[in-house]
Amino acid sequence: MLRFDHVCKRYPDAGDALMDVSFHLGYGEMAFLTGHSGAGKSTLLKLIAVIERCTRGQLFFDGQNLNRAGERQIPFIRRKLGLIFQDYKLLNDRTIFDNVALPLIVAGYSPQEIPRRVRAALDKVGLLGQEKKFPLLLSGGEQQRVGIARAVVHKPAMILADEPTGNLDPELSLEIMRLFEQFKQVGVTVLIASHDIDLITQMGYRTLRLDHGRLAAD
Repeated sequence: MLRFDHVCKRYPDAGDALMDVSFHLGYGEMAFLTGHSGAGKSTLLKLIAVIERCTRGQLFFDGQNLNRAGERQIPFIRRKLGLIFQDYKLLNDRTIFDNVALPLIVAGYSPQEIPRRVRAALDKVGLLGQEKKFPLLLSGGEQQRVGIARAVVHKPAMILADEPTGNLDPELSLEIMRLFEQFKQVGVTVLIASHDIDLITQMGYRTLRLDHGRLAAD
């Protein structure tokens, strides 16, 4: 599903963010990405989402060399991904339904298909029946569940989560991780960037540790 082959990323003003990173994630595998602040976790996720490009090395996603992907191919690559963020990135002036439906509207799904998919995604995260509420009426844990529903509504091949439990207490954090496990069990590849070592240890999955841009442990 995902292969980093001696990947480097250098920013002109900030130097090397990633150096000689190599690893492979299989279809349906769940793994954690950890490391100190500034270790390169967010940069690595941005390379997969083609928000940034490698400086050197090769990066393959679902059989495609992302280094060779043209600008027109990038939207189609991103449709295979579900992106989840620490700060939820919900539209507070839109209902829960509208937030979750947004990726489907952008991808051109039919008006008949969108409600069915939105309800199915909300059902998966335990929020069916909340469609008409606005994000600010929900708790932090519920808002993150909306973010997860939005990320999976188009049935992506891979989920990328950047510190998805950073604003949640330990009990809610574990609940969110159990949701990710459910997606793994149906064949979705999951990569979660997190600094919560206790939670990572509790989950017991493969852990990739970055240290100053290098893969220090796998």
